[in-house]
Amino acid sequence: MKLIPVKDYEEMSRLGAEEIIGLVKTNPKAVLGLATGSTPTRLYQHLIEDHERNHTSYKDVTTFNLDEYIGLDASHPQSYRSFMNHVLFRHIDIPLEQTFIPNGMAKDLEEECKRYDSLIKEKGGIDLQILGIGVNGHIAFNEPGTPFESRTHIIPLTESTRVANSRFFNSMDEVPTHAITMGIGTILESKEIILLISGKSKQEAMRRLLSEGQTTDFPASALKNHPNVIIFADQEALEGTGFEGSEPIEI
Repeated sequence: MKLIPVKDYEEMSRLGAEEIIGLVKTNPKAVLGLATGSTPTRLYQHLIEDHERNHTSYKDVTTFNLDEYIGLDASHPQSYRSFMNHVLFRHIDIPLEQTFIPNGMAKDLEEECKRYDSLIKEKGGIDLQILGIGVNGHIAFNEPGTPFESRTHIIPLTESTRVANSRFFNSMDEVPTHAITMGIGTILESKEIILLISGKSKQEAMRRLLSEGQTTDFPASALKNHPNVIIFADQEALEGTGFEGSEPIEI
């Protein structure tokens, strides 16, 4: 893994966007793995700004999102389909039929998981996967204890994850209890992974990632198995780790 310390959230978002833009210009038919939540939002804004200013095209790009809540229709304002349409897809020239997100309303959820993995393989695999990290080390919705070889699957959300996501809902009662998530094994098949880590709330996750070994109790540690991971981490997340303000380093 290569750690690239950055000044702040803005710089992290800009550099992450530049990685995507560079890939799409090199490979107009790239397959992108995308994440939801607050961490990548500014990165997506940079993609939109570049698309408007420099006309970078996404008309031949395919995207796969990491996860979706179970029980929320695609039209629900807090579904990840609605989120992605709102923050990115409707502002660039990507055809919506080339953007894939698990169907949290599927009648057969187990079959939906298998279908999603098969579709990723059919499209040639993910060229570049964007990830965030949870305070408990989860990547996508792979909570502590998830096997590193897991494929796309159904997972109950921990209380800490539901509390972290409750800010997007009117009350905790509205926060879904389960999700479909791309498995750790599926994620690790991506050709390149970019992990975005920002803010004081992620300091402990950052410390564990940098200083501890691999364990399913900390899902993000699975990334140590991957040959091409770049971590963009801002100074707030790095505080207390000994890597504040340092140059890029292999860890």
